[in-house]
Amino acid sequence: MSVCSHYALRFSIASSTSPFNNGGTRLSGWGRRRRTQFGARRSSQMGFLMRSSNGYPLIGVSLKDEVLSDKQPMGGLESVDSTVSITVVGASGDLARKKIFPALFALFYDNFLPEHFTVFGYARRKLTDEELREMISKTLTCRIDESENCGDKMEQFLQRCFYQSGQYNSEEDFSELDRKLKEKEAGKLPNRLFYLSIPPNIFVDVVRSASRSASSPTGWTRFIVEKPFGRDSESSAELTRCLKKYLSEDQIFRIDHYLGKELVENLSVLRFSNLVFEPLWSRNYIRNVQLIFSEDFGTEGRGGYFDNYGIIRDIMQNHLLQILALFAMETPVSLDAEDIRNEKVKVLRSMRALQLDDVVVGQYKGHTKGGKSYPAYIDDPTVPKGSLTPTFAAAALFIDNARWDGVPFLMKAGKALHTRRAEIRVQFRHVPGNLYKRTFGTDLDKATNELVIHVQPNEAIYLKINNKVPGLSMRLDRSNLNLLYSERYPREIPDAYERLLLDAIEGEHRLFIRSDELDAAWALFTPLLKELENRKVAPELYPYGSRGPVGAHYLAAKYNVRWGDLSSDGT
Repeated sequence: MSVCSHYALRFSIASSTSPFNNGGTRLSGWGRRRRTQFGARRSSQMGFLMRSSNGYPLIGVSLKDEVLSDKQPMGGLESVDSTVSITVVGASGDLARKKIFPALFALFYDNFLPEHFTVFGYARRKLTDEELREMISKTLTCRIDESENCGDKMEQFLQRCFYQSGQYNSEEDFSELDRKLKEKEAGKLPNRLFYLSIPPNIFVDVVRSASRSASSPTGWTRFIVEKPFGRDSESSAELTRCLKKYLSEDQIFRIDHYLGKELVENLSVLRFSNLVFEPLWSRNYIRNVQLIFSEDFGTEGRGGYFDNYGIIRDIMQNHLLQILALFAMETPVSLDAEDIRNEKVKVLRSMRALQLDDVVVGQYKGHTKGGKSYPAYIDDPTVPKGSLTPTFAAAALFIDNARWDGVPFLMKAGKALHTRRAEIRVQFRHVPGNLYKRTFGTDLDKATNELVIHVQPNEAIYLKINNKVPGLSMRLDRSNLNLLYSERYPREIPDAYERLLLDAIEGEHRLFIRSDELDAAWALFTPLLKELENRKVAPELYPYGSRGPVGAHYLAAKYNVRWGDLSSDGT
C-alpha cells in the first residue's frame, strides 16, 4: 500500500459522518499587469472598480480577460477570450448546497464573475442537470438592495450549471468531465478551478484523477481544499506530500473561511493604516489579547464527525491561530501574498510550545432551563459512549519575540455556550500614575482601555475609553467609541466564501494557507494533543448554555487577566 493510500485509509473512518457527505500557477508579473489594465478599464466603464483582497483591481466582468498562464506563449499581444470552469466536487453535500453554490451565485449576481464561466457539480450521486439546478435553487438568495431582478439573474446562473456523476477515484469519470468541460470552453482559453467539498480521506484520489484527466491543457488549473488538513503534524505532512505529487504549491488553495470574514480582513487595515494604533501594537502598551469563539448550540447530530477532531483541531489550531498570526505579525514588505504569509510564519515559529498547565478542556453536559431540556454531548447518538473529546478549550499562548515578549494571548473556543460570538479583544495596560485611580476604586480593570473587534455576529469595532459623566461631581464612566457596520455600511456584507472563491479565481493566495504555515501551526498543537490523548485527560463538565468551565476563569486569573466577554455590561 502506498503512503498516500495509507493516508486515505487512516481518515476513512474519521470522515464517515463528515458534513461534506450527503448519504494552477500564478501569473507572471507581465500577465498580472496586463490583466489589471484590462480589468480596471472594463470595471471603470461599469461605474465601479473591483479589487482583490490585496488591493489590486480584479478582472471581474471583463469581456476580454487577459488571463495568461505559464503554459501559454507570451509573444502575442492580441486579445484572447478566456473562460473559467468551476467544478464543485461533492456537489450533493451540505457545504456545497448551503455555502459554495450560493456564494458563486452571489458573485454572479454582483457581476464579479468573468463573462464566460461554467459551473459543474461532480459527485457519486446520479443526477441530471435539471435535478442539480432544482437542488441548488432552494438555497440561492439575492442581495437585499437589488432584489427586483432576482428571478432573471437566478435563471441565468442556473443555466450555466451542469452535472457529472462519477467516482472520486476514477480517471475515466474525470475524463468524461473533461470532455464536457471542453464542449463548454470551445474556442476560448480554458481555466479550471476545482473546489473539493469532500471528506479528507478522498482528497488525494480526487486530485490524482482530476489532475491527470481534467486539467486545463493551456490555461491554469487550481484546487481549493477544505479543512481538516490532517489531525496532527504527521498526517498533515503526509497529506501535503501526497497532494504535491500531482500539484504545485501555487495550485493548492487551502481554505480557512474565517480568513475571508470582513472584520478579519480589516485587521491589517485597522493596524497599518491608522497611526493611532500601530505605535501601541506591542508589549509596551498591550497587557493581553483574547481570541474568543463561542457557539450557542451543540453538535446537533454531527457528533460522530466532531468526535474525531474536537474543538482544538476544529477551531483553535486553524481559525483562531490564523487570526492570531495576522494580528501579531510584523509589517510586511508589501501586500503581496508571499510577503504577508512570510510574516505569519515568523509569528507561528516564534510561539512557545503549549504546556498542559496552560490549557483547560471541557465538555458540555445535559441541562434543564426554563422547562426545556438540553442534551449532553455524549447523549448524541453518533458520539461514542464515554468520549473524552473536548467541546470547549481555553489556552494561554506566548510569542517569544521582541514585540510580544510576556504578553499572554488567550484563546477560548466552545460549543453549547450561552451566546454565539467570535471576537478579538485587546486589553491595554493601566495608565501609570493614574490621577483618577481613586474614582475607580480597587477595580483597576475599569480604568483600562480595550479595543474590541466583533467578527460575528453584528460586526463592529469599538474602543472602550474613560469619560467624565456630565454634572458637577467628578464621576467617571466607561464609554464606547463605536463603529457598527450595520449602521455605517447598510449594504449586506458578503459571505466569506464569496471573497475566497473570488480570490482563488484571481490567483490571489493571501487569504489561503501555505504549507509551511500549516507545518508551523501543527508543530505548536500536536504535542499538546498527543499528551491530552495519551493521558486520557478528562474534560471538565459544564452545563449546556452556560459560560463554560470554571477552570477557564482560573487560567485567565493565573496571568492576571479577566475574560472580556464576561464583563457586566455584556460587551
